[in-house]
Amino acid sequence: MRRFLTLCLIALTVAVPAFSQELPKREFRGAWLHIVGNQQIKTLTREQIQGWFTATLDSLQDMGCNAVIFQVRPQADAFYASDIEPWTRFLTGEQGVAPDPFWDPLQFMIEQCHARGMELHAWLNPYRVTSNDQEQLSPEHLYFKKPEIFKRYGKQLYFDPGEPEAIAHTVRVIADIVTRYDVDAIHFDDYFYPYPETFEEFHDDASFTKYGPAQGFEYWQKNDWRRHNVETLIHEINDTIKAIKPWVRFGISPFGIHRNKKDTPDGSGSETDGLSNYEQLFADVPAWAEKGYIDYIVPQLYWRIGFARADYDVLIHWWNDQNYKGQLYIGQSISTFSAPDLDKPDVTQTARKMQLVRDLPNVDGNVWWPGWSLALQAQPWYTPRPAPADAKPFSLADSLRTVYQRNLALIPAYTDLDAVAPEAVAWIKVSGKGLSWQPVETDDVLQQPHFYVVYRFGAGEPVDLTRSDAIVKITRDTHFKPAEKRDGRHQYVVTVVDKCWNESPASTIIKW
Repeated sequence: MRRFLTLCLIALTVAVPAFSQELPKREFRGAWLHIVGNQQIKTLTREQIQGWFTATLDSLQDMGCNAVIFQVRPQADAFYASDIEPWTRFLTGEQGVAPDPFWDPLQFMIEQCHARGMELHAWLNPYRVTSNDQEQLSPEHLYFKKPEIFKRYGKQLYFDPGEPEAIAHTVRVIADIVTRYDVDAIHFDDYFYPYPETFEEFHDDASFTKYGPAQGFEYWQKNDWRRHNVETLIHEINDTIKAIKPWVRFGISPFGIHRNKKDTPDGSGSETDGLSNYEQLFADVPAWAEKGYIDYIVPQLYWRIGFARADYDVLIHWWNDQNYKGQLYIGQSISTFSAPDLDKPDVTQTARKMQLVRDLPNVDGNVWWPGWSLALQAQPWYTPRPAPADAKPFSLADSLRTVYQRNLALIPAYTDLDAVAPEAVAWIKVSGKGLSWQPVETDDVLQQPHFYVVYRFGAGEPVDLTRSDAIVKITRDTHFKPAEKRDGRHQYVVTVVDKCWNESPASTIIKW
């Protein structure tokens, strides 16, 4: 079945000749793994959960992904060992109850990702506390100690973003994670001020009265004050992260529409008609990027090409054309990739979407949603849901594995944080049935090895580090065992990648 799907996918890809078969050497290829609402985890044993997680990572690695965005704080609780917030209900079924036998899911996932040459971005929600009015908080939750910094809105409970203590608490949580865990980034999604409830205003008049005028805001500027509150949080978080570990990045994944053109007096918004970050969620993400408060943006472009109110084509061009500081990745919903192409209805929109990502100069990669489902597609026993009789066979996982992400890729370098390449390895040699090497020792943590990249070339071929098809391994190990027998028909070199993904020169060539 997988072979049949693969052949169909290759045929579908070839049907759109505009897509280039040259794959980039550098491209962010992330996947979101969510915890909130995930009711399966609490029914499983530790061994079952770990088996599921590792199988998911294996699948994502097999289809060329190089980063996992793993949710660790879904509702002001912790999917890791914390002295600040209670254990999440999504692990054990009851908030505040530790796993028994004890284990730390975040530490486990960091180790598993790094062992596969992948990054781990810790994904947190800053303000949400509950998803409905039936959820029970742990007696140890901060809500019972400082109820005045929380607000009920609709059927949910939130931190009040206007309360300085709410900001301070969130900053403290992130400082704790960055200090104790080897995370590669901190990540927020699109939940800042709550999504609006019909006929209900967020109840923050008290905090505005307490703080707004002293901060220079009149009541008619309340929305500006709200944006100021969120920006204050973002600024303080970034300063805190960089003070602890300057190489740890901070990324934001906003709702896909920043502002609609009709809402912008200068016409700078996108040709869309939907909810916007700026007007409804009070998040001015582009301003944060311009001020250097965040290192990457992942707008959630979860719509199909041709959707009238929020056209994927329109939005990806809008975000690309702004050319904000930092890096731009595209949040992709896998459900939209099977939609028919507008010009060629017998093929899907996959090729056109991937062409846009690869051709637009300021787009640096993708993040796939939901990662669990994408990994499930890659399992040999996966059976897709019943489809109409005339539907084309489709598996995005196979498409990524065999076509679009078939070569490994390095994450684009974060040169705004550090642009100095590490030194080449001190030595490399044949050791037993493989290769081994040793990095140059340095006290500069920014230049220390994050990963090693192993390249393979044919005998007589020039060593060309721009070729993604020459990368055979991204690893933290200082050894590598080639699959082929040693007969001198291949050449190997190794490079060092530092924590900001700057790459060293190639090592001495080893002929195998």
